[in-house]
Amino acid sequence: MKCPHCNHEDSKVTDSRDVDDTIRRRRQCLGCGFRFTTYERIHTGNLVIIKKDQRREVFDREKLATGIRKACEKRPLPTGTIEKLVDDIESELLLLGRAEIPSSAVGEILMDRLKEIDHIAYIRFASVYRDFADITSLKREVDTLVSGRSPASQLPLIPEGEFSTPDRRKRASPSGRL
Repeated sequence: MKCPHCNHEDSKVTDSRDVDDTIRRRRQCLGCGFRFTTYERIHTGNLVIIKKDQRREVFDREKLATGIRKACEKRPLPTGTIEKLVDDIESELLLLGRAEIPSSAVGEILMDRLKEIDHIAYIRFASVYRDFADITSLKREVDTLVSGRSPASQLPLIPEGEFSTPDRRKRASPSGRL
């Protein structure tokens, strides 16, 4: 393992822990003494994704994470949500037990998960993934979400108690007058 500080080839492991389905290792460079962390993941085999044009690509976690990050950009999601989402999707794909999986299946799994986590991220992803032809089809998708309830795991944009309705009768000024 190369040191990220000096590129020295050798390091020693000072601590090792299991974290979910990965192994976290604290390392120390034998050249400069710099300490850094690595994560190891068990590689269970190559998943192949069949694209719409019938091309085949090896499943790329980082490509999936990039798409999710774009959809979730500037959204109030808890730290680690995106990485957990990528882990869950990869696990679900592996549980299918197939070597080749259509990209449409990956997209549908992701959309189902985004719908549970954050409606705005879901609409962002769906608008690109489903390639809505017009505003009517996008509105129909939004209306479907509105008719349901807000995801329980979604953090509020404005904390409760900080926002009140603009009804002047209910709101008093700092001096106590209306």
